[in-house]
Amino acid sequence: MPHIRIFLFTLLFLNCFSNFAVAQSEPVSEARINRLIKEAWDDFKDSNFERSLITSRVALNYATAAKNDNLIAKAYKVIAGNYNELSEIDKALFFYNKGLYYANKTDNDSLKYSLHNNIGNIYCFEKKQFDKGIDYYQKSIAYSLKTNNSDQIYFTNVNIAWAYFDIGRFDAGYPYLKFVGDHVEKYGDASTEIIVYMLNGMYSSYKNENSAANSYFLKAIAAGENSDEKSDLSYTHLEYSKFLTKIKNYKEAYKHLVKFNEITEELYNQEKLKKASIAGFNLELDEYKRQIDKIENEKTSQSQSLKKSRIIVILFILTSLILLFLIVTLIKNIGFKKKHNLELLEAKEIAEEASLLKTQFISTISHELRTPLYGVVGITNMLLEEHKELSQSQHLSALKFSARYLLSLVNDILQINKIEENKVVLESLTFNISDEITMIKNSLSFLSQKNNNKINVEIDDYIPEYLIGDKLRLGQILMNLVSNALKFTKNGEVDIIVKLHKIEGKLYYLDFLIRDNGVGIAAVDQNKIFEKFVQVGRKDEDYQGTGLGLSIVKRLLGLFGSTITLESDLGAGTAFSFVIPFEHDPQKTKKIIEDIEVDLTSSEIYKILIVEDNLINQLVTKKIIEKNNFVCKVVDDGFGALTILEKERFDLILMDINMPLMNGFEATKRIRLLGVKTPIVALTAFDKDEITDEALSSGMNDIIVKPFEPVKLFKIINYLIIEAKNAGF
Repeated sequence: MPHIRIFLFTLLFLNCFSNFAVAQSEPVSEARINRLIKEAWDDFKDSNFERSLITSRVALNYATAAKNDNLIAKAYKVIAGNYNELSEIDKALFFYNKGLYYANKTDNDSLKYSLHNNIGNIYCFEKKQFDKGIDYYQKSIAYSLKTNNSDQIYFTNVNIAWAYFDIGRFDAGYPYLKFVGDHVEKYGDASTEIIVYMLNGMYSSYKNENSAANSYFLKAIAAGENSDEKSDLSYTHLEYSKFLTKIKNYKEAYKHLVKFNEITEELYNQEKLKKASIAGFNLELDEYKRQIDKIENEKTSQSQSLKKSRIIVILFILTSLILLFLIVTLIKNIGFKKKHNLELLEAKEIAEEASLLKTQFISTISHELRTPLYGVVGITNMLLEEHKELSQSQHLSALKFSARYLLSLVNDILQINKIEENKVVLESLTFNISDEITMIKNSLSFLSQKNNNKINVEIDDYIPEYLIGDKLRLGQILMNLVSNALKFTKNGEVDIIVKLHKIEGKLYYLDFLIRDNGVGIAAVDQNKIFEKFVQVGRKDEDYQGTGLGLSIVKRLLGLFGSTITLESDLGAGTAFSFVIPFEHDPQKTKKIIEDIEVDLTSSEIYKILIVEDNLINQLVTKKIIEKNNFVCKVVDDGFGALTILEKERFDLILMDINMPLMNGFEATKRIRLLGVKTPIVALTAFDKDEITDEALSSGMNDIIVKPFEPVKLFKIINYLIIEAKNAGF
């Protein structure tokens, strides 16, 4: 549509600037600005572009004076919409982008949706830059998803379907039309009803379903005649005319084309466009004035900066003189420092070498401790499984718990630096607080009997039966504190008291108190006991330990976001207390239990190859695998693995790392060179972080650290085998 601009420079220029000055000088409430924007939008919907531009101009000036980014963006949106209808496409795009700039400075996702949708309309229907327009539509849908507004998603899908149909890509646009049709009853309204009927008519015409197309177009026209959406009605007459021309009903086609022109003329008559042009010209002058003011402000700011620069120059000269003096002093000191640099370098090399040796030592100790622990845990499980009558044995349960606790303690001692660097992540497991404390009490019964102590347990009845949290870390904390209390108490009592402190939503805060009537701790030593390798009040023949227990307790509590409180007097006993939040969620608890108790038996019999040099570990791993009805073979080293793989095919390989003759990494590389695609899982006592990169680069698929839970092993085995079969290996 043509746009006519009348340049009444002098009169309009004065009028614009006088109005702008008034708008700047009068403070206006946000409510009034919102009302003005709504009035401008209503005028726009009624095709009263002149009044809409005048009102939105006033609203924009007020919003700019109020520095309200949200209202500024809304005003620009209305202005851009007017220019779009007036076929001033470049100006419409300019003001839409201005609105988007200010909207992005707010958290109004609905406004961002609307602006992206409208810009998409311009690029698709006006600029014919289809891909760019679709990109804006997709962004608008993303904002709708953020606000969970299904109506907006529906509306944008209507636009996308129309955009595809407009360029003749009916098959590409049909999925969006189908989405609209599937959701029309739920999200459709009068604003989209006409267009939806029209689009169905266009698609039916494309499919040569002429009867259906004619019906859809007539429904669209009927809906349009009962609606205020005259613009949509005009488009419907135009598309219906095209359809009638296609089926050679030229007389009716001409009638609807005339109807299209009549509605268009009514909406965009010349007089209305002239008035709108004048209003738009005033608005553009306001925009220029804002740019001029911005430039003036920048000039003022630059002038002030220039004055500051002069001061800075003077200060720079003074600073340079001071620096010159310091440089002279520095040169004198360089000679002195050079003498000491060699000593520092030597010390640095010694420190780095010591650090490397420490790392190697820790890695070696980690492997050497975990390997026998794997045997202890595995054989304990085997005893419990093969001798069901021993399942209630407190001794075996205590052995199993103590082995797991020892493993966790070894890990924490060797990784205490990781705890300090917040690299340890708490797990979410379901547990019963009473069962956990009873297990700890039973595990420490030998220590309580040794010193003739009694352990008392008191648990608040208001604590739920099942909680969710890291029960193993909690067990380490309690085990350290209770064992300390038992060691430093003779012929006395140790109390474990757990009370419900408070409830916040699903979080239950438990207040733990570990109290004894033993030797106590002197006030002067109370600040030291949480440091690493520190023990107080100890004689060589008395209490055993590393001095790491309370240090680990303090750091573990830090992971829970908690702190520990100490009260103690010499000869009167000691009390440690702390509060830890645990989650109580019956549904989540049920899911966790179901995940743990998942049936890992398989209808298929898989062949597993175990590559392991340690005889005890061979026995334990083989027993675990065969218990799950898998066929299992064992070889002692990498060479044995290469030999058997030339003759037999396996579904999965469990590979130890630290083996004689050929380690697990080298064996895996050679297996892959043979073209064997079988999944390989590293079953190792090394720390996972130390070997991950080398394991993956050698061709391994996953890593499990010994000792491990059988459930975890079988989950990985089943997953990798199924994945390999799906890939056709």
